[in-house]
Amino acid sequence: MSENGTFHESNGRYSLRFKRSFSQKAEEVFAVLTDPDSFTQWYPFATGEMDVRLGGEIAFDDGEGTAYKGSITEFEEPFLFAFHEGGADLIRISLQEENNGCRMTFVHTFEDPSWAVPTAAGWHRCLDAFGQIVNGEQVKWEENAAELREMYSEAFKMER
Repeated sequence: MSENGTFHESNGRYSLRFKRSFSQKAEEVFAVLTDPDSFTQWYPFATGEMDVRLGGEIAFDDGEGTAYKGSITEFEEPFLFAFHEGGADLIRISLQEENNGCRMTFVHTFEDPSWAVPTAAGWHRCLDAFGQIVNGEQVKWEENAAELREMYSEAFKMER
């Protein structure tokens, strides 16, 4: 199950929160989440170079000449994977057992609220691709970025 993202502000920082439900157990979803080959299929700019452990690094390349590293800040298999992505941005992905599967909570914390709408639209699409991978499907990116940006623009205006 896919839910739309929500926008939050706390102590001068901002976050986008998404929830997804899977029929697979947390161990299976966590294995996909932390697999370098799978990671490159759904996570923007990931190169596949990952040292998957607490304190390990994740390599990124924006495709325009900028390469940077992220640092894994929390790692509790199979329930928590968090990392700084090249600076102040923090990605925190947690899994909770639920019924016969699990529920994922994805939170991106950042400093500049002007990026909230395009970032929410991007993560929505990325998490849809992640769901396809978890379900053993071929990744197909929908051409819905403009519609998602419009939807999040309206949603976040109402929340503020």
